[in-house]
Amino acid sequence: MSRTTIGASLAAVVAMAAAVLVLVVPANAASSLVGVGFNAPSIAGFPGDFSGGKAFLTGGGAYDPATASNDDPESAFVHSSGGFRCLEEVQQGPLQGCLGGQGIRWDTDGLLQSTRFKCTGAATEAGKTAVTDEHTAVLKSDFYRAGDGNDASFKGVQVIVSDHDLAPAIDGLQNIWIQQVGCGTANVNFSS
Repeated sequence: MSRTTIGASLAAVVAMAAAVLVLVVPANAASSLVGVGFNAPSIAGFPGDFSGGKAFLTGGGAYDPATASNDDPESAFVHSSGGFRCLEEVQQGPLQGCLGGQGIRWDTDGLLQSTRFKCTGAATEAGKTAVTDEHTAVLKSDFYRAGDGNDASFKGVQVIVSDHDLAPAIDGLQNIWIQQVGCGTANVNFSS
């Protein structure tokens, strides 16, 4: 082998190593992103007499917990969406007026650092706080009914998705919540 061939081969190896390093750095920088997917067949319980509506919610996406903000949730890194349907008319809160059978999709408008919530709204139920981290996402979302096109039917609805029980004092697993609709049990998967 000539010196020119060896030099060219060495230069090619160095260039490939540099390219690999450049590709590895952004991948490591993105390691704070969390992926989530979920399916909740029934979310209900608000108000305390369990007659305030019921919803189905499914979806997924990715978010960066370090960017969550209560002051400016729209500036946080979050991309998630999915399907929803009101199974029974919702009679209160930000989904008020969603009739049984209505609903088609939702998307996220922001990522909240935390929110206070109740599953039933009963005066005897202690208020709880959910905090966004690698195992819980507190979302600010828009919900759409068929026929409303790209104009959100219901704006700024808070949603909590978690891989653990949000309300241990209530029977069963409560790992998903829609603002003033209630809690439910969801099949949830987080990955980071």
